[in-house]
Amino acid sequence: MYSFSCDYLEGCHEEVLKALTQTNMEQAPGYGADRFTAEAVEEIRQACQAPKASVYLVNGGTQTNQLVIDTMLEPYEGVLTPQTGHVNVHEAGAIEFSGHKVLALPQVDGKAKAEDVEAYVKHFYADGNHEHMVFPGMVYISHPTEYGTLYTAAELKALSEVCHRYDLTLFVDGARLGYGLAADGTDVTLPLLAQLCDVFYIGGTKCGALNGEAIVFPQGNEPAHYVTRIKQHGALFAKGRLVGVQFAALFKDDLYMRICRNAIEKAKEIRQIFEEAGCQFFIDSPTNQQFVVLDNAIMQKLSQYVEFGFWEAYDDTHTVVRFASSWATTEEGIEELRKAVRICFAE
Repeated sequence: MYSFSCDYLEGCHEEVLKALTQTNMEQAPGYGADRFTAEAVEEIRQACQAPKASVYLVNGGTQTNQLVIDTMLEPYEGVLTPQTGHVNVHEAGAIEFSGHKVLALPQVDGKAKAEDVEAYVKHFYADGNHEHMVFPGMVYISHPTEYGTLYTAAELKALSEVCHRYDLTLFVDGARLGYGLAADGTDVTLPLLAQLCDVFYIGGTKCGALNGEAIVFPQGNEPAHYVTRIKQHGALFAKGRLVGVQFAALFKDDLYMRICRNAIEKAKEIRQIFEEAGCQFFIDSPTNQQFVVLDNAIMQKLSQYVEFGFWEAYDDTHTVVRFASSWATTEEGIEELRKAVRICFAE
């Protein structure tokens, strides 16, 4: 049974696996002091057009979010995020576990608006009791959002401006960043993120690597002794080479963008299949996540042929489900879905 349940079902791209195999028996120092990590860092700096950037490679998304938020905030500060933000909904309280409250903002198509950030901060400081409250210290967003939607360059610029006006850190979760950068019509690029954000990360786990995320501080603006802080959070790889080799391979010859484009093309085919079946979409997503509203009976039938993810109840008789494509989604998988939809909607 072919699965569209998430975008990290397969191992890694063959070029990444080849690089791991070819370098397997080469001895290298630990904790990111190896030549592979140095190569990956330089490749990422060039891709971001940020020669002063500091880059740190860690294991996965939740670890990255908790590490960045905890090390960039003061003990009395919390993080602002859209109500649907990953750190607010699907991260099991990992941020609160580190001692920082998640402060939910209104969301529009999964996105935070600059005016809502400004309104929150103004309201906070206008409260005469704010010294007894959690101070806003950071704005966290993801690109793409949890609903597969994208910020525009103008929206990011507006968020950046309001963050810098009120001394807030702007942090962009890029677990699926490759799928956002590869989407049709986007005007957001890695160099733009490097210009506007205080910190962001480039996702590898969902975008062609076995594991790993690359945290980027565009101006070399990370907190002091950051390797020490990473280790305090249990996030420092002894064999840092494992992620270094993978990111060096992903950023060689534009591989990262080329393989992420596959997810966009396959997502278009998924969308077409359900459009032809007359289905309603929960939201208009230009990226690799497609959210379809299915009659519950149809949903049960379809689950016998292909796997997909539950998202949320739509009403008493319908459910929003997610179909996620990835760098590895095959045309054979798309054909299985096409046949399954034809069968289920014909019955």
